[in-house]
Amino acid sequence: MLFFYSLILAFGFLLMLPLFLLRREKYASGFQQRLGNYPEFNHDGREVIWLHCVSVGETNAARPLVDQLLENFPDHRLVISTTTKTGQELAKKIFAGKADAIFYFPFDFKISVRRALANYKPSLILLMETEIWPRFIREAKLSGAKIAIVNGRLSQRSFDRYSRVSPFVKNVLADIGVALMQGEADAKRMIDLGIDASKVAVTGNLKFDQSLAEVDAELTDRLRSRFCVGPERPLIIAASTHEPEEQYVLDAFEGEIRNACRLMIVPRHPERFDAVAKLLRNSDLSFVRRSSPPSNDDKTADLILLDTIGELRAAIPLAEIVFVGGSLIPHGGQSILEPAAEGKAIITGPYTENFDTVVKAFLEHGAISQMPVPTEGTRESDILHEAFAELFDYPNKRVELGRNALELMRLGRGATQLTVERIRGMILSDNLKTENF
Repeated sequence: MLFFYSLILAFGFLLMLPLFLLRREKYASGFQQRLGNYPEFNHDGREVIWLHCVSVGETNAARPLVDQLLENFPDHRLVISTTTKTGQELAKKIFAGKADAIFYFPFDFKISVRRALANYKPSLILLMETEIWPRFIREAKLSGAKIAIVNGRLSQRSFDRYSRVSPFVKNVLADIGVALMQGEADAKRMIDLGIDASKVAVTGNLKFDQSLAEVDAELTDRLRSRFCVGPERPLIIAASTHEPEEQYVLDAFEGEIRNACRLMIVPRHPERFDAVAKLLRNSDLSFVRRSSPPSNDDKTADLILLDTIGELRAAIPLAEIVFVGGSLIPHGGQSILEPAAEGKAIITGPYTENFDTVVKAFLEHGAISQMPVPTEGTRESDILHEAFAELFDYPNKRVELGRNALELMRLGRGATQLTVERIRGMILSDNLKTENF
């Protein structure tokens, strides 16, 4: 099956080549590395832990884990890979001085994977949030590395997709040492896919352990000063939006809310920054971009476009209300835990299946406001406007949502420590084998 997988992957890669060429800005920076051409890594005798994050979300989630890995395993070296350009940029920013190397994850071809493994020679590989790459996992196991899924998440949609080739996936999962999952539903889906139940544990969600770092707090202060954010015109943040959610948010930002509040929009994908800027510029509201040089307009603009990488986390403390995107369309939603960690009143759309367990818990504890699916004759923007208006008109409701969200975050802490303890067990088992030998 791995042979046929490789053929399909190669065919897909050839089909994608024109896209790689057309969108060089997004793909060119990591293309050579992903083919297996890495800077030489100088080994010093210490074992290497390879942590793989995909993009910005996984990289942010890895912050507490990285700190604990460095503290608990000082005799190991840490290297970090990402798949996306945005993830790479953020990793280099927040893990500078912590990781011994930060690089792009290889394409899942035998030659590129083997080059990466030969260059970094990891003894332990940690894959964030269920990144299942069959060739990489097989070659890593053959190289002698142990492999763990950490902060594992498996939505029903992903489970259905993997289930179509369940015998193949079962063989791949046999090479995984442990799967540390966020919730019981994630764990059950992994076991149903065929992984040995003894390898699966529920350790919780690493994002519950996050806190605003000193560097983020400094950026928060700079953003507050530049855009003059204050209680006289509270800030609403539309976070991680997808097309056409920006238009929905703009249409919802009307009436008394428009006069009394300001709106910051943070698109999920950087390649859409210019398109969203054009949309905002064509509105009848004053508009500024974070990436533009500071100006007097920054302090009064109705609309702010946060078109920079990795700054949403620092902007969230400035908001009174946070709408979390990817949820007004059948995408499955984005994580609500960043605004929850800051005790913010959170609104989300009806499509949140990517984070089903977390959203259900927040709903049960009155820690989030979720919009219903629009019925015939209603628009997404109308329902969102009502959600904004309710929280704007009833400040106590905002406070209650934020307080409940913060309490849930407190109750959910501990995933990092549980994860580190399981990793320690994997490392110790290797040491015991070496001593016995």
